[in-house]
Amino acid sequence: MTPLMKTLVAAAAAALLVADAVAQSTVVDIDHEPAPGLTVLPPLPGPLAKGVVFIPYRLENLRIVPVGGASARELSPRVGHLHITLDELPWQWADYGGSNTVILVGLPHGEHQVRIEAVDPEGKLFVARTVSFTVPNSK
Repeated sequence: MTPLMKTLVAAAAAALLVADAVAQSTVVDIDHEPAPGLTVLPPLPGPLAKGVVFIPYRLENLRIVPVGGASARELSPRVGHLHITLDELPWQWADYGGSNTVILVGLPHGEHQVRIEAVDPEGKLFVARTVSFTVPNSK
């Protein structure tokens, strides 16, 4: 392949990569973006019957990424993370992974609640959902 041909192939590949990157990170004024949405489903019944809690969720208009601070609030598309609380305990944990499933193992049998909050990079609440379920008595 001639040097000119190599240069043209490299330029074409770079143009495709840049176009793809721009298409995936379209910048919109943050004030005009749709509000984040959060859908939380009940725990999957099969694993729950065995004492393992899989709670599927879906986020809309919010990317889960490991960033924080005031400057991250201005990123577009909008970014944030999840706060997850079990049984209204005074502590919670944050999820920056975006796995679309909360998994809990080892809960005692009985009634439980999980609250999932979609928050901005500084922890300000966008939307929250709570799901209640019963872990069966294992025998």
